[in-house]
Amino acid sequence: MRVLLVTHGTRGDVQPYLTLAGGLTAAGHDVTLMGPYAFSELAGSAGVPYVPIVDGPLALRADPVALRANEDSRGLRGVVREARWFGRMRPHCAKVLEDLIAKAKEQPRPDVVAFAPWMPAHHVAEWLGVPAVPVCFQPGWVPTPDMVNPLVSGRLPASLSRASYAFVEWTLRLAFAPALARLRRESLGLSGRGSKLSFLSRPDGKPATVLQAFDPCVLSGTPRYPPTTHTTGFWHLPTRDEWRMPADLRAFLDAGDRPVYIGFGSMVGSRSAAKSRAVLAAVRQAGVRAVIATGWGEVTASEEERDGAADEVFFVDEAPHERLFPHMAAIVHHGGAGTTASALRSGRPQVVCPFTFDQPFWARRMHALGLAPAPLPQYDLTADRLAAALDRAVNTRQLAEVAEQFGRRIAARNGVEKAVEVLETVVESA
Repeated sequence: MRVLLVTHGTRGDVQPYLTLAGGLTAAGHDVTLMGPYAFSELAGSAGVPYVPIVDGPLALRADPVALRANEDSRGLRGVVREARWFGRMRPHCAKVLEDLIAKAKEQPRPDVVAFAPWMPAHHVAEWLGVPAVPVCFQPGWVPTPDMVNPLVSGRLPASLSRASYAFVEWTLRLAFAPALARLRRESLGLSGRGSKLSFLSRPDGKPATVLQAFDPCVLSGTPRYPPTTHTTGFWHLPTRDEWRMPADLRAFLDAGDRPVYIGFGSMVGSRSAAKSRAVLAAVRQAGVRAVIATGWGEVTASEEERDGAADEVFFVDEAPHERLFPHMAAIVHHGGAGTTASALRSGRPQVVCPFTFDQPFWARRMHALGLAPAPLPQYDLTADRLAAALDRAVNTRQLAEVAEQFGRRIAARNGVEKAVEVLETVVESA
């Protein structure tokens, strides 16, 4: 079976596809992954055949409008910020789509295309005449009557549960229109009217097979999904034997109590300097040691600050979560789906400081499940509030016990294996 995987976005949007690619390869299948240029090296280190496409909206990660929209989208001001960011993003989305189609035409014909919902690769699959399988890393893409769409900000009544899912797909269509209709006609020779084809539907109108790459135990209750939707469990990276913990990091871990991990992944806000000072002050106030991941620059420190905190803080550019998190006392993170999955599997309590998109949802769920204190949104993050959350996460026995139990449950489910089985069935049926 030949599989084409298509994604775009930050590291958290690419890394799970590397995991799936590894599972497919181990099962004897031929895999190609298409994603942004920014992660070509990451794919190369994982040994996955990678076709880079333009970085597109990633070029806006330091844009002041994007920074403010990321950090606070509350109220009317937040709506205006998101609208301005959306306007800047749309031309970049068109370039991504154009490059995707051009690069896809250069690849051998696959038997199936698995893709992120925000990448309209189902149109490429329609042109190829092969099945298209959307891959969802969070609930909010497949409608269910049992839950208001968690990707929609604000509170909505339960009676609008199904309708709330239409908003997300409408936003996606708006991001790629009118380029999509034009490219369908000019590059793919398809009807321009088909640009409104839902990624949840096949060209014949029947429901598409969908993979939901998260664990059902993190949801509230048991939402009813169509039989074509498969909730596989999280896709965890296998332990990388080639990674060796740096000697200075090992020495820091051995020098005292277990530290907390603090890192906000690829997210960047508009107050990184002030936030960095607040994080360092919170570590001192809480009386904990910390491993701080600098990520894309959200938490930084001068050489003087680093030297002054050397006994209590260790800075890392990056380290594999699956290898680092089990050594921590608690995990402080932004609430991205991938980091949340790694934190869950580690069996450690969490403090979730969400920015935007699905992150507030994961923050609420971790708190509701008894795995974390109340969410601490980025716009509310101060030294005092973070210190209080750290103290609770590190010193509350019940949080530690519940986290350990969840860790075992999450680790017991092989989401990649299930996803491979579903894709094999789709190709056999086709």
